[in-house]
Amino acid sequence: MKRRRPDPPPWALLSFALRYPQPGAREAIAADVSALPAGPQREALERFVAGWPGEAGYVETFDLRRRAALELTYYRHGDTRERGMALLRLKKLYRAAGLPLESPELPDHLAVMLAFAALAPDGYGEAVLGEHRAAIELLRLSLHDLDSPYAHVLDAVVAGLAPLTVSERSEVARLAREGPPDEAVGLEPYGPPEAMPTGARP
Repeated sequence: MKRRRPDPPPWALLSFALRYPQPGAREAIAADVSALPAGPQREALERFVAGWPGEAGYVETFDLRRRAALELTYYRHGDTRERGMALLRLKKLYRAAGLPLESPELPDHLAVMLAFAALAPDGYGEAVLGEHRAAIELLRLSLHDLDSPYAHVLDAVVAGLAPLTVSERSEVARLAREGPPDEAVGLEPYGPPEAMPTGARP
């Protein structure tokens, strides 16, 4: 008997949930959530819909608090040249996958990464999310500390990822303890990086 392949994570839905809510967004998300198979991702998103934060909640959570930044490279690099190099690496990965960035958001915005994971060939989405696993976990913890409904969206995101490794747990603790670097030197690096995130296939 042929074993049924598990359903892929709902990356596109999670990306939509982390974008600025437009009119009708709650109803659209609720309809998509109701079509998900039973499991932790559906349960987490049902809690999100039940506590729908609306436009004001989105602004208060993500636009007014750096500790809940959706731009994931900020947690590791702050606003430094190293962050600029990390952003260029992401752009290079998106282009290599045949999905050049066309969003006004930066390439490290979690909604952009999730949209990429929904469309990219096998291996690319897992690589980009996996490389930022510690930052995703730190964001999830921050949102729970803030008692934000968006914490449930991050619960659904991590439910589709591999569990944290020991080294990733150590990095989460370090980032939480030290915070991002404060060397505000802009986002332009001295030169483009040569390597792609580990795990991506050219």
